[in-house]
Amino acid sequence: MKILLTGANGYIGMRLLPELLENGHDIICAVRDKNRLPLDSETTKKVTVIEVDFADEVNTESFPKDIDAAYYLIHSMSGSTKNFDEVEARSAENFNKYMASTTVKQVIYLSGIINQEELSKHLSSRKKVEEILYKGNYNLTVLRAGIVVGSGSSSFEIIRDLCEKLPVMIAPKWLKTKIQPIAIRDVIAFLSGVLDNEKCFNQSFDIGGPNVLTYKEMLMKYSKIRGLKLWIISVPVMSPRLSSYWLYFVTSTSYKLAVNLVDSMKMEVVARDNKLQEILNIKPISYEEAIKKAFLKIEQNLVISSWKDSLVAGRISNLKEYIQVPKYGCLKDKKVLNVDDPERALNNIWAIGGKRGWYYGNSLWKIRGFMDRLVGGVGLRRGRTHPDQIYTGDALDFWRVLYADRERKRLLLFAEMKLPGEAWLEFCINENNELIQTATFRPKGLWGRLYWYLMLPFHYFIFGGMIRNIAKAKNIA
Repeated sequence: MKILLTGANGYIGMRLLPELLENGHDIICAVRDKNRLPLDSETTKKVTVIEVDFADEVNTESFPKDIDAAYYLIHSMSGSTKNFDEVEARSAENFNKYMASTTVKQVIYLSGIINQEELSKHLSSRKKVEEILYKGNYNLTVLRAGIVVGSGSSSFEIIRDLCEKLPVMIAPKWLKTKIQPIAIRDVIAFLSGVLDNEKCFNQSFDIGGPNVLTYKEMLMKYSKIRGLKLWIISVPVMSPRLSSYWLYFVTSTSYKLAVNLVDSMKMEVVARDNKLQEILNIKPISYEEAIKKAFLKIEQNLVISSWKDSLVAGRISNLKEYIQVPKYGCLKDKKVLNVDDPERALNNIWAIGGKRGWYYGNSLWKIRGFMDRLVGGVGLRRGRTHPDQIYTGDALDFWRVLYADRERKRLLLFAEMKLPGEAWLEFCINENNELIQTATFRPKGLWGRLYWYLMLPFHYFIFGGMIRNIAKAKNIA
């Protein structure tokens, strides 16, 4: 079958793609930016990639027409606290316009469980999108899931941050809310299982794991599996704003996502039935097993996708706007060093950030990250998805990868921390085996220039030490 996969570079899309390819399907990946689809060369040869932003005006001229099925995996919750529902509704309406020009037979939409009369803004938006998609000229299959547990998922990473960092929690009463988590592997099994299955046409199904738990029980079970001591003290009153700040400062989530998550955490998300399990003969794994499998992937460095790499988890929404480093009106710190072993230096560049750190003054980097969190920035807590692989669009501590080409020996980063201006950090190795490290800052007003000059003493030591250590540091075993 020829399948359109929207949101192909998202958390779910990146997990679903290899499954569809393994089943022999012809895949068209629909993304807003081709450069942000982190595929290896072999996978790239097997797929067709098109650029389309469903929130923009519809242009069907270059849109493929011979589509058999499509997956609708477009969500905007973490991008805004105000109008994400409007963006999601507009995207769904435009998607229908695109589908009207194709031969599509089935569309599969991953939504949220919406079984309560009173819904959060997030779940109301999911319901509205479902209603819009049902108006399309195709057979719609809706899968409604609650919390998805897997390596790199936002829910798993938030639980992980809370339990690993806080042995004692003073938590709000929404920790008593009941939810039905589901493992990412089971979500993928359901998504692929309903494809071209006429029993699932024009129907909506709740999907969930075998365990109905409270958030508190999820935290306690995670801690038990990890061998951690955890004490949770529930308080009767904690405002949504305070709860959002609590999640924001303790975990690696963005503030926008924290606000929307807290809004939804007051809602019970429990499946009404398990009829789809019977139709597809799928037996979901337990919450405990999902946690263990997630850590197995992490320990083997096999995390395929992470929510942290989403652009809405950072400062910028379009890489193309920043990939050209400005030349005028900027302040620069450029350092050049001849390297004896270019390959070792390149390996070190590709391993920068995360647990490896920044090769010099790591304590100062951590202080800068903490200060950034205090003023609403992303801080250093996002880390990196893989210890030695980098793709365009990845989050890298408080940087965003704008360009990563190992063959051309060039890595370009853009700062997503709070700054009175815009900052780029570039590493490249030329044909003369010169390692060139360039920090570029485009100040915003007088305060921007003052900031740069105040930081010059730190830049002198940090950037100087960094380039020297990149050139000579031993590679990770």
